[in-house]
Amino acid sequence: MKRYNVALVGASGAVGAQIIELLEKWNFPIERFVPLASKRSANTPLSAFGRTHYILETTHDIFAQEKVDIAFFSAGGKVSAEFAPSAARAGALVIDNTSFFRLEKDIPLVVPEVNADDLQVCPRNIIANPNCSTIQMVQVLHPLHQALEITRVDVSTYQAVSGAGNRGMSELQAQMQGDQTCNVFPYPIALNVIPQIDIFLPSGYTKEEMKMVQETHKIMHANFSISATCVRVPVLRSHSESLSVHFARPTSAQEVREILENASNVVVQDDPAQALYPMPIHASHTDQSFVGRIRSDLFDSSVVHLWCVADQLRVGAATNALKIALKYLKL
Repeated sequence: MKRYNVALVGASGAVGAQIIELLEKWNFPIERFVPLASKRSANTPLSAFGRTHYILETTHDIFAQEKVDIAFFSAGGKVSAEFAPSAARAGALVIDNTSFFRLEKDIPLVVPEVNADDLQVCPRNIIANPNCSTIQMVQVLHPLHQALEITRVDVSTYQAVSGAGNRGMSELQAQMQGDQTCNVFPYPIALNVIPQIDIFLPSGYTKEEMKMVQETHKIMHANFSISATCVRVPVLRSHSESLSVHFARPTSAQEVREILENASNVVVQDDPAQALYPMPIHASHTDQSFVGRIRSDLFDSSVVHLWCVADQLRVGAATNALKIALKYLKL
């Protein structure tokens, strides 16, 4: 089996740690591992693959110098904007976890369970990993759209502080201990919910909400109506979503449940009599999207409501990035 020189930009971050964990767990065919970060983190020791590595500074020349075949980027949009093109020009396949390239027409935006075929056209050697909330949502919507044709989706998200990285998780933990300093979120997140993720746009929607709309359309090659409300909640990791899905014809909760039970990477947990439904505490550190509370609308037979939970750091970032890489290598 061919083996690859793999670079990880943002090796010291929360998503970077998850990518390393999965590269090890999945026995990814690595010849040499190249951890990269900012100049500030350079020379920091990092344990991976049974040995100690030392983080290197991310530069324009490092990808060619280290003969990188695959470069995972998880260090923020500005870093990807500056260095991802250099990595791609050096011959590396770039898989970018930031939002910088997602909506560019010649950059594939991929959730392998939904649109793996889009990987066949990758002219710039860069593939974008979608927004965390979008990934788990389209894994659920795709099989439903194929079977029933979706006409509209209304989604409210309950997003964990892991979406803001290590700093977000540290801030929640510190506030739970009594420190009310707010450096990451605009208000205290402990014992609170904040109905804002990212900046507000002139439409009244936030940038995070519009990501869910625009990315879903691009990934699913569909244009049904979507409205999103994104909320930060005091949960360490795993995002939750409440979805109201409108279909082109009448359907039932049972039909939707059967479709999702056969869907790739979706696990149905739906037994109200036994208080069985998805929760962040159980979804964390897993690689599936969990669905429950599936129920028909009381007034419209073409609408079904459901609840979806997935680990933001895994399903919403690292897991999808590695699936993209493995799928691309098989082309």
